Amino acid sequence: MRLCFDGTCALYLKAVHSHTLPQMKQDTDVSTSSVRYMKKRFLCLFTMGKNRNSNNSGSQLKEPHTCGLSCLGPLTFDTHVGSEVHLSQGGHCAERRKDTFKNGVVFSSRPVKVQERIRLQVGKVVGGWHGALRVGFTTVPPTGRSLPLPCMAIPNLTDTPGHWAAPVDESLCQQGSELQFWVSYGGSIYVSVNGTKRQLLTGVDLSRQLWAMVDVYGQTYSVLLLGSEKRNGFRVRKSCSALPHLSNPDSDKPKGFFPDVPGGESCKWFDTKTPSVRDGKMECVVCMGKEAMITLRPCGHQCLCTLCAYRVLEDFGTCPLCRQNIQSL
Repeated sequence: MRLCFDGTCALYLKAVHSHTLPQMKQDTDVSTSSVRYMKKRFLCLFTMGKNRNSNNSGSQLKEPHTCGLSCLGPLTFDTHVGSEVHLSQGGHCAERRKDTFKNGVVFSSRPVKVQERIRLQVGKVVGGWHGALRVGFTTVPPTGRSLPLPCMAIPNLTDTPGHWAAPVDESLCQQGSELQFWVSYGGSIYVSVNGTKRQLLTGVDLSRQLWAMVDVYGQTYSVLLLGSEKRNGFRVRKSCSALPHLSNPDSDKPKGFFPDVPGGESCKWFDTKTPSVRDGKMECVVCMGKEAMITLRPCGHQCLCTLCAYRVLEDFGTCPLCRQNIQSL
């Protein structure tokens, strides 16, 4: 059987979704090596699809991201910006005209993860205005917005559905100050400066993708996006500044998306064993070696073992079958 890229992935996904992958091999002339090939291409498409969604949301970077296990992906400001904002330094610096206090709204170039800390440095400040930087999140992608953007995040955007923002105290927005802000698993927005954490607001909707939102407002008229990081125990994942160029034609293949499991046991993405249904129960669609015992919420798919479920939640955040955001396990 000879399959194109999309056909391969579609056939594999259909078989996995209907729990009929072993039967497919028996009823067709698909060899064991072909099944392994389908598995690889499906995993590759899943990862590239995630990156394509991020890029279509406003990023100028159009190549698949293959930076490494500890990387969250490139993070810059999106090109859809307030009418008085100028981007520089590859989309990392946003500067507003200092003779006005408004029209300085900018967004992240890709959706950000829960607990992903956005790192900013206050670049330039000017006296004569009340208030300073405002930060928050939105479920509305930058490319889905009409220009010009509303002149202020508060109240122009926060009065509309899918927007949450709060002001950062002027005392924390001195020139050269570095701060982090993020949304927690409880839907609260926090800001941290010099190790001191403050809660700004609550009630953020986590059921949809979120883009970071910054209003270069008032006394603050220049900010530098330093990147982002997400901590999970002793493990720290960080954003990168740009995507690498793909010089190798095989470089779009996945290269071990998940790190080794503590204790020496690893997810066997490319196991040569043909997956099977044991005792009428579905095997994990990732490692294909353990029973799928975890039910993903809210989609309800029971397709991952305990080990892979936490890896998928941390590194992808979406169901491998339907791509719906995972809210809980």
